[in-house]
Amino acid sequence: MRRIAIINQKGGVGKTTTAVNLSAALADCAQRVLLIDLDPQAHATLHMGVAADAQRPNVYDVLVGETPLADAVQQSSEYLSIVGSHIDLAAVEVELAGVVGRETILRDRLAAIEQQIDYVLIDCPPSLGVLTLNALAAVDEVLLPMQPHFLALHGMSKLLETIDLVAKRINPRLRLSGVVYCMYDAGTRLAAEVTRDVDEFFAQSRGARTPWADVQTFQTRVRRNIRLAEAPSFGQSIFAYAPDSNGAEDYRSLANELRAVAGTT
Repeated sequence: MRRIAIINQKGGVGKTTTAVNLSAALADCAQRVLLIDLDPQAHATLHMGVAADAQRPNVYDVLVGETPLADAVQQSSEYLSIVGSHIDLAAVEVELAGVVGRETILRDRLAAIEQQIDYVLIDCPPSLGVLTLNALAAVDEVLLPMQPHFLALHGMSKLLETIDLVAKRINPRLRLSGVVYCMYDAGTRLAAEVTRDVDEFFAQSRGARTPWADVQTFQTRVRRNIRLAEAPSFGQSIFAYAPDSNGAEDYRSLANELRAVAGTT
């Protein structure tokens, strides 16, 4: 089972869009995919057409209560399922404040369903609190979606510090495996400059003893596409909403590229 956290503490860079549509693209390849929505805003949950309903088990109950992860899973299609989120998740930081081992609760819950899933993708909140720490402790890989804009580079060093800290103290298998450029406009000089700067930064880390020493910048660029922006309001992935769009083509290509890269063994 490949376990991947999709994370960026800056909002509006295509994080949830990538989590949902990459999950759907992998499922279309007959891979058994579980998407876990760890963001209290529940955008991935709504994007999948699932109600953010406290009446049925969700990821809050898994982290705070004794609910097994399997009981919170909702089937979306033959190969794709989701553990939904709810606004109650915003209180997890306080409710788990005195709990020993609170950073590894999700990892322990995932162990019970490991044999049933090929890919677990976790949509992380745009913050570096206990929810994100749970995700980083539970996965082997981190996927970083970035908008090719200079502001998107701001704070990246803080994220890398967090990944490095978690790798040293909690999860030695953790690595940053890939960078995905979203909302990409190949016709602008800015996109080319930011892409070059990021590539140069990571090139300098090759061979170093860091979790991002072997990071890959995916060749697939997720182009700016209005269909990707429209799909969430219909509770559908881009493949259900506009299967012939550029957005569907790009996420299908990204899924193929991800599958070609071996996960942590």
